Amino acid sequence: MERTKAIWARMDRYRKLQEIVINGQTLDIAGVVAVSRFGCKPAIDKSPELGGAMNDSIATLNKYLSDGSYLYAIDLTPGVNTGFGGSADVRTTDLHGLQVALMQHTQSAIIVSSDITGDHDELRHHTLPRAWVRGSMMVRANTNIRGHSAMRPLPLCSSSAPTVLRLFPLRGSISASGDLMPLSYIAGSVMGNPDIKVQIGQGAGRQIMGADKALQKLGITPEGLSLINGTAPSAAVASLAIYDANNLCVIGQLLAAMTAEGLAANVEWAHPFIADVRPHGGQIEAAHNIRGFLKGSQLTTGLGARAKDRFLVGIAQERYALRSSPQWLAPVLEDLQLALRQVETELNSTSDNPVVNVAQDDVHCGANFQAASVTAAAEKTRFCLQMLGKLIFSQTTELINNTLNNGLPPNLAADDPSLSFCLKGVDANMAAYQSELAFLANPVSSHVQSAEMHNQSINSLALLTSRYTMQAVEMVSLMAAAALYVTCQAIDLRVLHITFLETLRPALAETLSRYHRHAWTTDSTSSSSSSSFSSLFLAVWKAVCDRWYETACLDAAERAAEAATATVPVLADYYGATTTTATTTTKGDGSAAPTTMNLSTLRDLREAIGQTVYRGYIQHREAFFRAPGSAQYLGDGTRRGYQFVRDTLGVPFHRGIEEQPGPSDTEMDRRPKKIIGTWLSIIYEAVRDGRLDDCILNDTEEGD
Repeated sequence: MERTKAIWARMDRYRKLQEIVINGQTLDIAGVVAVSRFGCKPAIDKSPELGGAMNDSIATLNKYLSDGSYLYAIDLTPGVNTGFGGSADVRTTDLHGLQVALMQHTQSAIIVSSDITGDHDELRHHTLPRAWVRGSMMVRANTNIRGHSAMRPLPLCSSSAPTVLRLFPLRGSISASGDLMPLSYIAGSVMGNPDIKVQIGQGAGRQIMGADKALQKLGITPEGLSLINGTAPSAAVASLAIYDANNLCVIGQLLAAMTAEGLAANVEWAHPFIADVRPHGGQIEAAHNIRGFLKGSQLTTGLGARAKDRFLVGIAQERYALRSSPQWLAPVLEDLQLALRQVETELNSTSDNPVVNVAQDDVHCGANFQAASVTAAAEKTRFCLQMLGKLIFSQTTELINNTLNNGLPPNLAADDPSLSFCLKGVDANMAAYQSELAFLANPVSSHVQSAEMHNQSINSLALLTSRYTMQAVEMVSLMAAAALYVTCQAIDLRVLHITFLETLRPALAETLSRYHRHAWTTDSTSSSSSSSFSSLFLAVWKAVCDRWYETACLDAAERAAEAATATVPVLADYYGATTTTATTTTKGDGSAAPTTMNLSTLRDLREAIGQTVYRGYIQHREAFFRAPGSAQYLGDGTRRGYQFVRDTLGVPFHRGIEEQPGPSDTEMDRRPKKIIGTWLSIIYEAVRDGRLDDCILNDTEEGD
């Protein structure tokens, strides 16, 4: 998690400064995110060395053009003199016309009127999201200033303000000679093509106009630029996806810890020894992070002061979805680290063709535009997201299923489950999300088609696979939002029942004491009587607690009655109930003990216990609804996640059927009533816009 925190911290620093200086060498994923999503302004380093390198590359290229050499290039200005791709065998002296021809054949994407007006109905968007466009332009500028492109500084940075939206095509790029299609529209917008549209402003004041008029309005002179070649769009979108995936992995580890608390689990599976004897770096990291989130938790056992119970009746260890979380996440964390390195290398690479070698006074033709490294990073990331989503899905369904959740009610309903199905719909939603996510995990790179006169017989499809990885980000974000809602609900229910049984204990002791004194024929204050009552109460108490959790699927009244019935064998065994009146006998130590209790009295005692349990539960539940005290039971890290949902976002503990809004029924305890989907949407927006990341990654405490 330290790596993810470091990326977030850099992004947050850029966001606060509202500026990032690019020099072709040090751009990172945090910088791409800050510019793309948070309005951070990119600026080109003004150092003499950088300007000198660009000027030297221009001079080197001009020398070859001036002596009549034939140079292939799809990307260099002031001009080249061969055709492109499969047409590279043709020559021309009309350098300007050749550049126009390049734009002519690459600006061929489909953008429909609804993309321009924003009035989408059945048709989907055909344009890149504005964040992707801003990131692409900044990454392309960072490539061009490296001094291998034979060009001078560009106005890309100055024209990438958040209020400027360029309508660039979403589809049509095979990322072969770079992302030709979207880059040609970027070039056309800066060159002032009147048929390429630009939106200036937002909301009611927005204006959509041709690029020529937009440049005039922005005060920018049209340029003939080397922008077509390169991997900038692919690298920008992949950067955003990898940033999101890393943050979602942190959320996933938080959710594993919160799931453990909701299940009141034995978490010895996160013990450092287990990871140390199988020392995969990702497993060690995941176990460490989960222990950090759980530090101080009063709901789990097996670590720290809350030792595991080796005599526990029931399941001896947690099921796979929870117990193997560190092992499942191990390759995910490791692959994301590799993907991060691959893309950050790409961000600071030259992806032109040809490239100018100033040191050796040469110009080299090659294929640095082939974005296979970006493809590999994006596909690893998407598969990692599928693995993460499957883990979240499995843990969430275990919490909702009362046959698996260690005594919580079906569908995590806080009221009577016979008429309240609470999170049953979320369970189905999660299955739908996981199904779509699993489909998205299929590789794109295995579907390469030969293109452009068979010249591009292999092509990376990097932008396409990065787009699908962003779709996977969306699916896992939906799942994470749902899981956060589910885990918070489970935690509240767990604490509700723990605290109920704590408050029930003295009331139950009082009820039992009344009948015990009636049955006991000696002085009830004697030491022998007290000792006898204590042992009886412990047995009755255990029977009530065990049966309470075993009958979580019943409504409150039935559940209380079942808990009372579970005490009958204990009472009958102790008192030896018959149809006679109670009598006493002398024990070996000389103390008196009851030998019989009237059956009618025993039934009355059972009914009294049932009423005590029922009244106590209803009263405690109502008080808990008004003021849940769950946070104090949670670990240092899980408490932050829980309080973010409950306090920062204001998403409440769902009380059941009474939460459903209706006409003239829109408030409860001075807060709004909302359908479950609305609460989930509030959490989802916080996942997507980074507020949850800010909460978790900002000074998160870790450690054992």
